[in-house]
Amino acid sequence: MIDVILAHPWLIAELSTPMRCLSWAPYGGGYGTTSRVLWREVRNADLTESFDAIDWLANAMNSRRDADAVAMLTSREVARYRLETAHSGQTQAACLATVGLTNAERIGYRVAPPEIGTINLLAVTDTPLNDTALLELMSIATQARTAAVIEHGPDLPHGRATGTGTDCIVVAAPPGDVAYAGLHTEVGEVLGRVVYDAITRGTREWMATEGNTHA
Repeated sequence: MIDVILAHPWLIAELSTPMRCLSWAPYGGGYGTTSRVLWREVRNADLTESFDAIDWLANAMNSRRDADAVAMLTSREVARYRLETAHSGQTQAACLATVGLTNAERIGYRVAPPEIGTINLLAVTDTPLNDTALLELMSIATQARTAAVIEHGPDLPHGRATGTGTDCIVVAAPPGDVAYAGLHTEVGEVLGRVVYDAITRGTREWMATEGNTHA
């Protein structure tokens, strides 16, 4: 479902077919249709207050001739990506994710982060969904991300981290008329599983290598 191309500083997800996407990505966010989702690795030192990252990313995407794609920014090494796939019944799903937690937050609290670190993920299913179901699928991916971080991520002054201040989630599916994608559906089950597994593995790796320094 996802072919991964690692071309540092880019991580590229090639979808098997053009899909309907939903995200709050800094490039190509909202509803749209695309067959490519990209990560651009940046250095923390690049992301100064005066740096217009959104404009810079748009220019970079246009230079790549990827104007119709969706793109996210991360300071996590893109080579440390996690790809998980699974199926339930006739339904398949995949999740490609990078996980950094230097910018970890707990819901309901806001702390100025010392560095930029984020969770960026793409979750894809082969179930043809309408736009309302795609929105419900976003809630499943968000729940799965949060559960993985709570269970395996850092402790913060107000409790366990629930994510970071700059997380970005992209969900994608073939356009269709399936109207529901909740926890009681095959698509909700399998997509939640792959997101949970990818973020769990990424979080565990980050905690093992960076957690003692940054948590």
